[in-house]
Amino acid sequence: MATEKEKKEVEEEVVQQEQTPKAEVEKDLLSEIQSALEDEKNKFLRLFAEFENYKKRTAKERIELFKTASQEVMVALLPVLDDFERALAELDENDAQLAGIRLIHNKLDDTLKQQGLSKMEIVPKAIFDAELHEAITQLPATDEHPKGTIIDIVGAGYKLGDLIIRYPKVVVAQ
Repeated sequence: MATEKEKKEVEEEVVQQEQTPKAEVEKDLLSEIQSALEDEKNKFLRLFAEFENYKKRTAKERIELFKTASQEVMVALLPVLDDFERALAELDENDAQLAGIRLIHNKLDDTLKQQGLSKMEIVPKAIFDAELHEAITQLPATDEHPKGTIIDIVGAGYKLGDLIIRYPKVVVAQ
């Protein structure tokens, strides 16, 4: 019987050895599949995040494009607005055409304001700021106008929303 017992032990070892490689192969295969699945999930998540960023970026670019398009039109209309203001300053108050010109000027001004254009309000004797003003001339400082203050406003400045599209042209005391 000892031989039968040994035979059974040998057979059991052989069966275990045969099962062990199969189990290891299955475990290896399972880990490879899980690793591949994890890689695909990561790729998908990255691709999805990239697509979301693309959508946000294109929406932002579209908004900027609309702002830029209106900015170009506004900049092109500013000389017309300046001409109206010069014409109004030169016409005599008794002139019959003054009322019509004022009406057209006000209509243009209101339309531009509705589109977001606003005139920058600057007062003489204010402090010059290179971020907000364009100095076209410098005059010597006096007691009335200390160094670094605005003496005169030569050209109006305009904003479109928060963006300055034309800086006010000023004379600065130096």
